[in-house]
Amino acid sequence: MDIRKVATVFGGTGFVGRHVVAHLARDGYVVRVASRRPDRAAGMRPLGDVGQIVPLYASILDERSSVAAIEGSDLVVNLVGILAPGRHASFEAVHVQGAARVARLCASAGVGALVHMSAIGASPDSVSAYGRSKGMGEVEVTRHMAEAVIIRPSIIFGAEDRFTNMFAAMSRYLPVMPVYGGATRFQPVYVGDVAEAIRRIARGTGAGAGTGMAGDIFELGGPRVWRMDELVRWIAHTAGHPRRILAVPPVVARVQAFFLEHLPGKMLTRDQLSMLYVDNVVAPGMPDLAQLGIAPLSLEVVGPQYLARFRPG
Repeated sequence: MDIRKVATVFGGTGFVGRHVVAHLARDGYVVRVASRRPDRAAGMRPLGDVGQIVPLYASILDERSSVAAIEGSDLVVNLVGILAPGRHASFEAVHVQGAARVARLCASAGVGALVHMSAIGASPDSVSAYGRSKGMGEVEVTRHMAEAVIIRPSIIFGAEDRFTNMFAAMSRYLPVMPVYGGATRFQPVYVGDVAEAIRRIARGTGAGAGTGMAGDIFELGGPRVWRMDELVRWIAHTAGHPRRILAVPPVVARVQAFFLEHLPGKMLTRDQLSMLYVDNVVAPGMPDLAQLGIAPLSLEVVGPQYLARFRPG
């Protein structure tokens, strides 16, 4: 195995990051798991050979630690993102300035490939602050490193996700399932397919690859487009707690979001609510998983395997 290749994964201890690290390790990379909490990467060492998984402290908000993490890398993957701004991190700081910093440092260090994770719907003109910041982040990434590849996944599902598991947990206790934006369309994509896409992009954009993939934007979605209401209904049924769906009127939803965003954990914010009324599916003609030779796994195949733990008994 050739372990001379080095990959740095910012946000490597997160839900998607753990899968990306495992995929890159299997490809022979020495993987630097860059995180503000490197202690959380200690349990990831068995994903590779001895010394192959290297936890280190680095924050995309900090210049010095980012320089140290990127220096000498052949590949950099930036997975860092937040769903709601906090006391110490804003959308602007993480999605725009942080993304720009990583791309700028990659360009100056001569990194062969950069994969930046954005989101479907990212645009400077988005209705949500989240979408606008993701869109402006894409602009900054390509401005500093034109050959960077951007991926835009729809909702990502998997055993440790915060989406299907949240609704499955809610179905245990609620007599009805409240749904916001019930007619909105989503295209859930399996976390393993997202990680595999990054792995294949890394292979295709490396030095001398010559595939023409550099600078592309990929939108990643699963094999089925769901309405939000049917998605929530399916999750509750699969978790063993069939529930009636309650469509929450938009006015009521905004009032609820106003109070929820001020509670610890910010279960729902008004900005997130605005995104729930905008379709989140792969745009026609965009490069997607098929372009990478990946046949995506469906939620119906993967979901029952981990949602079974919510069933009675």
